[in-house]
Amino acid sequence: MTASPPALPDALTDATVSAPPALTSGPRVAARGAIVVVVASLVLGGLTSLAQGVLPDALLPLANSASGWTLLTALVLGWAALRPVPSAVFGAVSFVCLVLGYTIVSTLRGFYYSPVMWSAVALVAGPFVGVAVSWLRDVPWKAAVGAALLGGIGLGECIYGLTMVVETTGWFYWTLIGLVALALLAVVAVRRVRAARLVATELGLACIVAAVFHLTFTALGSVSV
Repeated sequence: MTASPPALPDALTDATVSAPPALTSGPRVAARGAIVVVVASLVLGGLTSLAQGVLPDALLPLANSASGWTLLTALVLGWAALRPVPSAVFGAVSFVCLVLGYTIVSTLRGFYYSPVMWSAVALVAGPFVGVAVSWLRDVPWKAAVGAALLGGIGLGECIYGLTMVVETTGWFYWTLIGLVALALLAVVAVRRVRAARLVATELGLACIVAAVFHLTFTALGSVSV
């Protein structure tokens, strides 16, 4: 994996930004949501392994990047429409299942891949992504923070890709994911946040997240997996 899959901006914003009915709750709903998250994440993780053999070179990092898996997790959790606490739990579950799905299919294809390091990363990052997705549906200041986290991840990987691995991967995907991140920040700012102070906070936090992401993945890039 490189700095170790997203959908188009409209798909993300439709799934997570538009004001939906009440967030789902209750044990039966939570159980159904858990099953959907686990199955969808395992399948999508497996598909990212298969996609590595069919995607054009310009889009190949989509199947081999942290931003891709972050966006897949966001889409799954956005569809599930969970409250913050279960969304945080299922954020970790989704990320780990993506890693396991990728590992299983890669192994079946004859490629060894150890899931240990990225499963550990998933357990740390997944809850934050889960809360961020849930907060996109909440009051403006929470929507601003949620967008900053998700958008910052996209911007951070854009910077990482364009500065660290562009010579081997090309520039197209990293530019695309940066534009997707900016689109998310803009849509949330216009449709959910609106207040100038909160918009400034959203953009500032996104820059901080991007910087932390870049530094973290630069360090992880030196770790053999």
